[in-house]
Amino acid sequence: MKSFKSNAWMLPQPVLIIGTYDKDGKANAMNAAWGGQWDMHEIMISLGSHKTTDNLAQNAEFTVTFATAGTLVAADYVGIASGRNTPDKMEKTGWSIEKAPNVNAPLFLDFPMTLECRVKQKLDESETGFYLIAEIVNIICDEKYLAEDGKPDVAKMELITYDPVHHTYIQLGKTVGNAFSDGKQLK
Repeated sequence: MKSFKSNAWMLPQPVLIIGTYDKDGKANAMNAAWGGQWDMHEIMISLGSHKTTDNLAQNAEFTVTFATAGTLVAADYVGIASGRNTPDKMEKTGWSIEKAPNVNAPLFLDFPMTLECRVKQKLDESETGFYLIAEIVNIICDEKYLAEDGKPDVAKMELITYDPVHHTYIQLGKTVGNAFSDGKQLK
């Protein structure tokens, strides 16, 4: 086995698109990979200092959606273009945007599923960023991405994950097992 120094190589890493409004109601989005489920009704995201963090200081509500193979180029773009320096950043994405129904934040209609969120806590806040703990207020899923049981079908979404080792995006693949079930074979 080969050893490597400590790196941000937790796998897989989601490609999260965080949507906020600025003080004038203008939509902004950023790409974030360092996030995940905090508990049953909360998420956690590690945020550096961005236009998004400026916006969250004014309005504690935001959306989180998951990048897909079809949204990859614009999703990567909102991670490399700063809303502080690029006033037409959102126009360049070509995304359809409307106000989310349950929080004061933008809903990006080009994505299959969105979490409507509200800031619950900021940990280790400094001029360089913070860890954000947020309550999931509601989840919205485009009906074309629903399974026969009426719940979101992750396989239909063509979600991507960030590969921090090679700095690439990988599309998630097929179902290979059943959680809380397949392990029963060893009982």
